[in-house]
Amino acid sequence: MKRPLILIICLMAILLSFPTTGFTKKQKETKTRATAPALPVDVIVVKKEPIPIWLEFTGKTEASKRIEVRARVTGILEKVLFQEGAFVEKGEPLFEIEKNSYLDDLHQAQARRKRDQATLDLATANVKRFEPLVAEGLAPRLTLEEYQAKKNELLATLEANDAVIRTAKLNLSYTTVRAPISGRISRLNVDIGNVVGFGEKTVLTTMVSDDPMYAYFKPTEEEFQIIRKFASQKVLDAHLRVPSQLRIIKRKPFTGKVDFTDNRVDAMTGTITMRVVVANPEHLLLEGTFVYANIFVTDKIPFLMVPPNVVLEDQQGGFVYVVDEKNQAKRVNIKRGFEGRHYLEINKGLDNGAQVIISALTKLRPGMKVAAKDTTATKGVMAVLKSKNMGGEKE
Repeated sequence: MKRPLILIICLMAILLSFPTTGFTKKQKETKTRATAPALPVDVIVVKKEPIPIWLEFTGKTEASKRIEVRARVTGILEKVLFQEGAFVEKGEPLFEIEKNSYLDDLHQAQARRKRDQATLDLATANVKRFEPLVAEGLAPRLTLEEYQAKKNELLATLEANDAVIRTAKLNLSYTTVRAPISGRISRLNVDIGNVVGFGEKTVLTTMVSDDPMYAYFKPTEEEFQIIRKFASQKVLDAHLRVPSQLRIIKRKPFTGKVDFTDNRVDAMTGTITMRVVVANPEHLLLEGTFVYANIFVTDKIPFLMVPPNVVLEDQQGGFVYVVDEKNQAKRVNIKRGFEGRHYLEINKGLDNGAQVIISALTKLRPGMKVAAKDTTATKGVMAVLKSKNMGGEKE
């Protein structure tokens, strides 16, 4: 009898211990929350106001001019007068092609002109001599007319000679191949000693002009419609930013304009090609560089914006934490609008004047006591845009 009684007593003791333990744990958590210090957090006060809207796209640079330097006359390539990859000015000599045959052509044309000029001088003298004789009836008019015809024929011959001389001089000038533009020259395509100028005319090298520089980017058709709908100026301002992983390299954005928009949507990608043109006098921006193109849309329309990194996601969707009237963290579900690199539009959920928490987001829980510090002046959307020189000011 003793053993069953002992078992019953032990079992009752175990059962009685569960609610007591749970109650004690709950009491401790409540007491801890009540006595825990408020969590320090940074907040920004959001309000609906005109924000300078810049949409960011990825793009790639392309030289504004690309020229194939060709041999325009046939001959042996004798000299190369440039360093591959160097920057050359327009008009600088780049190649020398053998000149002898073109010098001979010029000299022959000049000699023919001298011969014909001498014949013309004689014909002119004959005309002058026979004109008074014919006037006095001392010489036949037919002879005078023959001399006049010979003179006119020789005048036409001299015009033809002049054209031949100009062509010979032009061909001779082509034996010195000069830079057609100012720009950076590529590698040499033909070695010295080769005959150039046959067929389609030999491409000796290529040149690119990178001042100004183009950058092509491709917004979607929907993004293009946003730009067109909200744009506050006909010619859009643009910044080109070159990403860099090296801290020792600091590059300022290149400022320019959107100067081209294609007239159709690419059926394969659903995008529209647009182009930014920027000044590049120091040739710091190279062709083929991956860039971020920031396109200014408007600063006239009010929006309610928050930094993108303060919006959290879970199964219920996007939400932010705000500070309520009890200085506690409160979850607010939101509906997103369009998004840029430094801002995200809130279409629904937040009210004007809401204090949105922007720090310690992983530590927050609804109802948690917080000590808010207003950092709107330094970390608000407008402050960030101004610090990035994207606040609508002109450089």
